[in-house]
Amino acid sequence: MQPQNSYEITTVPPLAVPSPARPVVLRGEDIPPGVQMVTLANGLQTLAYTQPPGPTAATPAPVAAPIPAWAKTTALLAPTVGGGIAAAGIGLSYAAPGLIAMTHALWSAAALVVAAVVAVPVLIRTARGRDTAGPARITQNITATGLFGKATGTVNHH
Repeated sequence: MQPQNSYEITTVPPLAVPSPARPVVLRGEDIPPGVQMVTLANGLQTLAYTQPPGPTAATPAPVAAPIPAWAKTTALLAPTVGGGIAAAGIGLSYAAPGLIAMTHALWSAAALVVAAVVAVPVLIRTARGRDTAGPARITQNITATGLFGKATGTVNHH
């Protein structure tokens, strides 16, 4: 809080009001030091002695807030994650020839599976085509009495 001003500010109406046709213009050398043109609350402009602002109460130095735990954890994990990514990149660069060889092996295995899927049915058809006998005929007769009755049946080979 600032100390109370011991000076009472009073306004005295000017003795002679200059006419609007002849405004009074003050030069810099006519105004004594410490005097400034001020505008009062009612809009009237006048010259007044101004005082430099008094000593203000010292503002307390800002207290540093503690660092949150999540920020500490993030700061500690950032180099670890970066180092892990770098190590993974180096490892992949060393493993690249082996990975290339494995991809060739996988493509070969995929081609073998596709060839087997196509070739096995063709071989089965050609092997069956050599048989002169037709397919065996099997008939089955099943009878049951009632909804939950015991079912009996016969199988006939022709």
